[in-house]
Order: sequence, then structure tokens, then C-alpha cells
Amino acid sequence: MVPLLWALLTLFVLRVAGQAMVAFWGAPWLPPMERWYSGLLPYPLLLPAQIVIIVLMAKICSDFTRRRGFFVQPRRFFAGPWLWFGWIYLGAMLLRLPAQLLFKPDAPVIPIPFHWVLATFVIAVGLWHRRRLRG
Repeated sequence: MVPLLWALLTLFVLRVAGQAMVAFWGAPWLPPMERWYSGLLPYPLLLPAQIVIIVLMAKICSDFTRRRGFFVQPRRFFAGPWLWFGWIYLGAMLLRLPAQLLFKPDAPVIPIPFHWVLATFVIAVGLWHRRRLRG
């Protein structure tokens, strides 16, 4: 469980770092900015939101690594609403790829797998809490 959470965090950090390198330094070896995000949220707002997500994920990973802290206390919220949110989020993002390819083939695809990463992180934490509460 712990290695999975850290791996998912690492993937998300690499995505955020890659997009930031393109946005601030041009990074010609990476895809252009228009392939990194849909533009639904302006990048000056998106980047701070992504950093908050990274900090939260790092705190969760840290708690699981140390086996103590807020996120490793079995909680019904994580076993219930959090887990349901994760499954709904994953389902929506899995449907988004074929829908986007069908209806908006020119739209950026890079963000979609990283939504899968975030949803998988949420689900993994939720399943852990559900197992602890049932056990």
C-alpha cells in the first residue's frame, strides 16, 4: 500500500513539474502547453491547486509510511464518501478518454491519465480504511 501511494504521488509530481517546466521555461523536449491542460482553470489558479493536492498527498503518504497520524486512523468518511468519490471520479475519467477522442479529438489527452492517478490514490486510501473498519 505505502509503495503504491508514493508511486502515485511521484507520477503526479512529475506531471505538475513537466507542465510547470513548459509554462515557465519552454522545455522544448516536452509537449507544448496546449497539450498539458484543457484550460478549464487558468494556469495561475491550476498550479497552486495542484501544489495543494501534492502537499495533501505527501501528508497522506507520510502518515501511511509512519503508521501514525490523521490519515491512518480508521475513519468512516474515508471508507464511505471518500471511497465513493474515488470510484465516481475514476469512472468519469475513464469515460472521458473515449468521449473526448470521439467528440473533441484535438483536445489535450495528457491530463486524463493523471486524473486516473489521483482517483486511484483516493480509492487506495478509501479501501484501506474500509478494510480497517470491517476488520
